[in-house]
Amino acid sequence: MPRSPVLPGAGDDWTPVTAGESGATVLRSADGARYAKCVPARDAADLAGERDRIAWLSGRGVPGPRVLDWRSGDAGACLMTSAVPGVPADQLSARDLRASWGRIADAVRLLHELPASECPFRRGVDAVVAAARDVVARDAVDPDFLPVEQQGTPAAELLDRLLPQVPLRREQELADTVVCHGDLCLPNVVLDPETSEVSGFVDLGRLGLADRHADLALLLANARETWSDEDRAREADAAFAEGYGTALDPDRLRFYLHLDPLTWG
Repeated sequence: MPRSPVLPGAGDDWTPVTAGESGATVLRSADGARYAKCVPARDAADLAGERDRIAWLSGRGVPGPRVLDWRSGDAGACLMTSAVPGVPADQLSARDLRASWGRIADAVRLLHELPASECPFRRGVDAVVAAARDVVARDAVDPDFLPVEQQGTPAAELLDRLLPQVPLRREQELADTVVCHGDLCLPNVVLDPETSEVSGFVDLGRLGLADRHADLALLLANARETWSDEDRAREADAAFAEGYGTALDPDRLRFYLHLDPLTWG
């Protein structure tokens, strides 16, 4: 494969990774112990933000990758991190995911219980709405990211439906701000297949202070794609809320679930 001009180490030791929605070039070392994410110069600042978030979270008791190297220059930037061993949760069967569900709730609670006052990164509702405005204005919303029932509706209309709720969501966020992952879907939760414990959270580029429901909306909705029917999904939601230890607000879950797809583009 062609070697990135900013890739740390020997180019022949890396193979491309095709999974993921990011436009970055993601590579895995031959021994599987490291990942490298390389971007053109125009995206270097965003990758530096991801680097800083990984470095901040590392060592705070929440499992995840570690920053191993960073290179940047006129050709772009490359971040090398340690691999998180295990299996992404979206690759589990419904039975295995359910068996791990309580441990996932524990790990998410651990993340959300980090002292918010110590987190230098923000991803509050105003910032997310601003990102959605930008993506919608560029007509860049990917319809595949939208709920099925919304895929035939113009993105601008979908955003307009949400905007009247923003003042209330801002007040709720101020009263309930936690350290959020920012893209808490099953592929970003890695599990040890032997113990069902969470090995770590990955793809931390959106980590920041926000309403906990911004994370929980994505996780619960994504898990519904694994459960076999609505009754099982409701039972799993209730079990998660019990393990997580906080009652969930359906209106806030719905708001963030509908806002997030408008921010990718």
